[in-house]
Amino acid sequence: MSETAELRVGDKTLELNVIEGSEGEKAIDITKLRAQTGYITLDPGYANSGSCQSAITFIDGEEGILRYRGIPIEELSAQSNFMEVCYLLIHGKLPTETELSDYEDTIRRHTMLHEDFKQMFSALPKDAHPMAACSTMVGALSTFYPDSLDPRDPEEVEISANRLIAKLPTLAAYAYNHSIGMPFLYPQNDLDYVGNFLRMMFGNPCEDFEVDPVVRNALDLLFILHAEHEQNCSTSTTRLVGSSMVNLFGTISAAINALWGPLHGGANQSVIEMLEAIHEEGTSPRDYLERAKSGDESARLMGFGHRVYKNFDPRAKVIKKACDDVLERMGIHSPLLEIAKELEEITLKDDYFVERKLYPNVDFYSGVIYNAIGTPANMFTAMFAIGRLPGWIAQWKELHSDPAFKIGRPRQVYTGPTKTAYTPMDQR
Repeated sequence: MSETAELRVGDKTLELNVIEGSEGEKAIDITKLRAQTGYITLDPGYANSGSCQSAITFIDGEEGILRYRGIPIEELSAQSNFMEVCYLLIHGKLPTETELSDYEDTIRRHTMLHEDFKQMFSALPKDAHPMAACSTMVGALSTFYPDSLDPRDPEEVEISANRLIAKLPTLAAYAYNHSIGMPFLYPQNDLDYVGNFLRMMFGNPCEDFEVDPVVRNALDLLFILHAEHEQNCSTSTTRLVGSSMVNLFGTISAAINALWGPLHGGANQSVIEMLEAIHEEGTSPRDYLERAKSGDESARLMGFGHRVYKNFDPRAKVIKKACDDVLERMGIHSPLLEIAKELEEITLKDDYFVERKLYPNVDFYSGVIYNAIGTPANMFTAMFAIGRLPGWIAQWKELHSDPAFKIGRPRQVYTGPTKTAYTPMDQR
């Protein structure tokens, strides 16, 4: 017999089914709560509410575990590449050698943009934030490809997904080039996914661009680590917007805006700003941490702790080595990295942070890598979006294949005025 839970509301006792996931997670099914009792649950921030059942990502925040389709992130980061991870997330399995080769060829064929996008970029202010530009241009893709907008047509969904994976790096690179007045470089099909993006970002038409393998590998790793992370803000946005049956381009445009926020994808930019502030002030990391512990608003500690992880972020363990490799390869002795390392060393030993389990998260080191390869801070989140895109697409596809699909429509507890008569203008 399956497990149940009982809820007593007044003189009513309601029996609720308990749903158990494949890793032992348990949820109380309250689907019929309002219909049977007239009550709803209240959970600001949805920290205790499950919005769906999903087979894509497993996180154990207490143990510091992250798996894509059951595969530990440590194994994927050591043995896989971003294109393979895209296939895994979107198609639900690791590809064969032929499947991966065909997939890479397909993505390569879709990297170019319609020439009219150049005019669209030229209409934007030079200081337009890359995330605003990317969201605008991704939404505009739906006007260029009306042949693939049906969310319930598998062939149209596949081609839209391929177009998005292929074109977002081109759009992000063009957003950056527009902001600095550099020409747009066409994609180069003899380069791999990450190498092509680096060339479009940092190359120019006057000379050949040589992709540094260390930088390329570090960025590929970052994309893997950012690719999926369960029901975070932007992924929940993907599901909620997608539940209206809008096309995939419109959905991803909304997800990009959700990621833009400083409490979500913008966190790695905040880490760099914190490290720069410590460096410019000339204060020591220890003094800065003491100020942070005292509640000093001018010393906010960024890149530590996580909403889900109550242990060390498993992605941070992987990325720390890549950060060291990039700085060593580029001959950079970064004061920011030295500050970051000292902050990490102190917090891992300080009782205040240990007791609160404020460990470094993935944003702590990703910002340093982006900064080291010459990426301006306002591009950090756009690069995060490139990595997160396959996860959004996978979640969107899973939403539409769910037999329990319905449009998202949360409830609320109203706290405003009770019935109030209209006051005519001359009596106000």
